[in-house]
This record gives sequence, C-alpha cells and structure tokens, in this order.
Amino acid sequence: MFITGASSGLGRQMAIEFSRRGYRLALTARRLDVLKALQTELQASGGAAEFVAALDVTDEVSVAQVFAQARAQLGSLDIVVANAGIGHHGYIGKLPFERVRDTINTNVIGFMATVDAAMYHFREQGHGHLVGISSVAAFRGMPAGGVYGASKAAVTTYLESLRAETHSSPIVVTTLSPGFIDTPINRGAKSRPFVIGVERGGKLLVDLIERQVERATVPRWPWSVVARIMAVLPTSVIAKLR
Repeated sequence: MFITGASSGLGRQMAIEFSRRGYRLALTARRLDVLKALQTELQASGGAAEFVAALDVTDEVSVAQVFAQARAQLGSLDIVVANAGIGHHGYIGKLPFERVRDTINTNVIGFMATVDAAMYHFREQGHGHLVGISSVAAFRGMPAGGVYGASKAAVTTYLESLRAETHSSPIVVTTLSPGFIDTPINRGAKSRPFVIGVERGGKLLVDLIERQVERATVPRWPWSVVARIMAVLPTSVIAKLR
C-alpha cells in the first residue's frame, strides 16, 4: 500500500484507517518530519508504516525512485493511492498565477507522474489497484474554483482513459470524488455544504477502496445526486453561487 500526500488531511486519515486494518504501508509526502511523527503514532497503536519518504510528486524522477525504493522494501505494491494535492481558489485573472501553476503542477502533473510510476510496477508484477482522489469539484466549473476544478477534472478523465486501457486486465482503477470532508484544504471555505468529519471520510474512502469500486462520490449521499444536478444547472444559477 503506497499513499502520496500522507502527512495531512485525507492521506493521513487513510493511512490511519489502513493501518487499523492491518495493511503494510509506504507513506510519502513533502514533509518527512510529519511523516515520521505519523509513523511513530501508528506504531504506538499497533500498526506500522514500514516505509516513509519525502516526496515532491512534481519531480517525476524522484517519484520513480521512491516507488522503486518502496517496492524493494515491501516486496510489492498492490495498491497505490494517488492522493497528493493542493487547493488554491480565486477568480480567474485575479488569483496569482503562481498559485495556478502550483495547483496544476501538483494536482495534474504530479498526479500523472504518480500514476505512470504505479503502472510501471503494476505491469511488471502483473497486477495492482490504482486509486486516484478526484473531487466533486470536477463535475462543474464553479466561480473561484476554476483551477482546482479543472485539475480534478483532469484526474477523472485521465483515470477514465486508464480504466479503458486496463479493461479485462488484473489492474483495477478506482476514482473517488470526495465532497466536503473536514480537512485543512477546505477549512477556509465560506461554505461547506454536507461537510462530514475526517474520520468518517477516511473510513468511507477505505471501504470503497477495499471494495474496488470503479468510481464513487464520498459520501455517496447526497453527492451522487448533487453531482447530476450540478451538471445540468444553467450558468445563471451557477453564477449566483459565488
């Protein structure tokens, strides 16, 4: 089990939940000190993170190297959760462009680098389960959410292509699209409809991963319905949601 962005938010909570269920973990994030603290916490509660490493997913060379190191230590990487991401929001033309660039580099380029490295190992070992963390923000462009929503739409589309490429193979592809789960990435939002706690969110995510679903919103209700409604709302209504 390999998780990117495991130092905080959903990545951290999934690591805790997987540890409770007895998984052998390889955890990565930019902040090694925070990862080591999490490793100690997991060990104290009877779990284990056998491999931790600093990783900036925007550095594709480092991504490939860390994957190889993790696989050498664990023997195989049966599940990879491409979770690392950041969330900058602001109006197009007003949001500082370096934040636009950072979001795309992390959420799209970094995500694709992670998927590429995972697929190399999956094809070599003959099986695997790739999990990508998208968002309900991918379902419709919202005011001030253009770059984040676009980055998550890229995640969803990329995984749709991968799912078609690996159809009828021993490689499983899962796309999970969380709504508002109480994590640092969204705590500054003015409104968080249907928000749920991070512990519940982590459990729901891990349940869906273990079931090897193809795609799901998290939680399924009400977001599976809200997503369909969002897709057909007139722009005049969407504009009022700013």
